[in-house]
Amino acid sequence: MFTTVLLIEKALSDADADMVTTLHGEEPVSFHVVMQPRGKQDELLRAIDDVAFGYLEQAAKERDEPHGQDALSAADASLQQTLRLLREHGAAQAEGAVVDHNPLDGLKDLVKEVEADEVIVLAAPHWVEGLFHRDWASQARHKVGVPVLQLFAQQA
Repeated sequence: MFTTVLLIEKALSDADADMVTTLHGEEPVSFHVVMQPRGKQDELLRAIDDVAFGYLEQAAKERDEPHGQDALSAADASLQQTLRLLREHGAAQAEGAVVDHNPLDGLKDLVKEVEADEVIVLAAPHWVEGLFHRDWASQARHKVGVPVLQLFAQQA
């Protein structure tokens, strides 16, 4: 069985779930999902990313996103939806947790603990962080001893 640690910032769409569950053909895949609520990220950088990618309506909605405990509750609901979708799309196993800190903290230990074969970062494109190699995928490549794949989530 192939084991994947999946870092996400919002619930997967059907297309996202289909993409990650079919990456390895017919080989069964086990997912360990780590989700950080989007509200925990830098609001200014998110707004710049949204404007840079032409998501002007999304940039205007940034201030309406939940924060604090509300963000954690919303993230947990999104995580449960993601785990359900992964199972529906054929994942052999799907488990996960919401973290209220940088998801890269403890990533190396998680990869070792679950004997992961890879890490997939599935998030919206982050122009500013990517430019300076401060995005999750760039940072994870320096922390874990397995391949790190960066995929871009479908935009809603």
